[in-house]
Amino acid sequence: MKDRSRFGKFFLAATVLVIGAFMGNAYGQEPIRIGWLSSLTGALSSPAIAENKGVQFAVDEINKAGGIKGRKIELLTRDTQGDPTRATSYAQQLLKNDKVHFIIGPVHSGECLATVGVIAKAGVPNIIIGTVDILTNPQKYPRAFRVIPTNTQWIDAANNYAMKELGMKKFALLGDNTGYGTSTQEQVEKMLLARGAQITYKAMVDPNQTDVTADMRKAMQGKPDGIQVWSAATGLDARFIEARSNVGWDVTIVGHPAIAAINVGRLLSKPQNWDKVYAVGYQSTSYDANGQLPPRTQEFLKKVEPLLGKEIDYTLWWVVMGYDTVQVIRHGVEKAGSTDPAKWQAALENTKNFPGVFATYTWGKDKRDGYPTDELVMNIASSFKNGTYQIAPYKK
Repeated sequence: MKDRSRFGKFFLAATVLVIGAFMGNAYGQEPIRIGWLSSLTGALSSPAIAENKGVQFAVDEINKAGGIKGRKIELLTRDTQGDPTRATSYAQQLLKNDKVHFIIGPVHSGECLATVGVIAKAGVPNIIIGTVDILTNPQKYPRAFRVIPTNTQWIDAANNYAMKELGMKKFALLGDNTGYGTSTQEQVEKMLLARGAQITYKAMVDPNQTDVTADMRKAMQGKPDGIQVWSAATGLDARFIEARSNVGWDVTIVGHPAIAAINVGRLLSKPQNWDKVYAVGYQSTSYDANGQLPPRTQEFLKKVEPLLGKEIDYTLWWVVMGYDTVQVIRHGVEKAGSTDPAKWQAALENTKNFPGVFATYTWGKDKRDGYPTDELVMNIASSFKNGTYQIAPYKK
């Protein structure tokens, strides 16, 4: 009886150890759940559709290679339709019901403004892909890290090119009357005035306004050296550019990346109407005068060709940025050795010169905006080729 009792105790202890080990392994192999708030349908879907290609490719690539530290990624995609209310509802669902470890997005700044506080309150890391500056704050949103440039960086790039490279001092400002358009035009005006520039005319137009000729004539009366256009609405951007031609004005336009979107070119009555238009762009997806892209981008295009095809008729930077969001999550998990939010946050705070495809990122304890300003360039808007653009001419 004594031996049986000893054997029973030994068997029980061994069983507990086996079950414990099994549970530990099961937990260790738990998938890493990433919530992806993406406006895949609706009026603002073009960037999201392309970004989704990059996000999905990165997830598939990592999973085929065995996952992150042996854990596969489970991607939970939610279509926000560009609606802040819907984005907030889906964010809460991902946090409370799906228990995600990370959230990417939403895509547009208006949606991000509605969700960033909700995600931060839950303590879940959030990869920010909206440009409005206040979307990142180490104190308010300590686990929100940005991979896209800020609005300030975009505006600085356009102002530097217009004033230093093109010698402009007087500007007309045109944009849309959305929350983003209004706040951005105010920011552009403030930054130009701080540099000693003059504003000769400004207008914020409804994105659905079909004729902007009157606004262009008013802008023309002020005799500015150039026009700055800040709107993500490609239809309105095209109407501004078309109106410039219609009034017989050859003034240069600089501004938002959207003024170089392929959709703009398709809406113009003549290809030459796109001349003398320069948009904010990125070194990673810009080719030089010899038609060469950076080596890292060339390598990416080779491996992603089965997904994208040889002819890309949408903007490549959307794809590579989406790809990088997942790679940044992977990097943080590998560096932290865990999906623990605090450890992941610390890992990114100690990340310098992480080589993504879209950019080389650096964050810090007081730095949540990882995109380097020196990787921003201006593009020739009419130079679209396979998703990329030619770098605008700079003085040597």
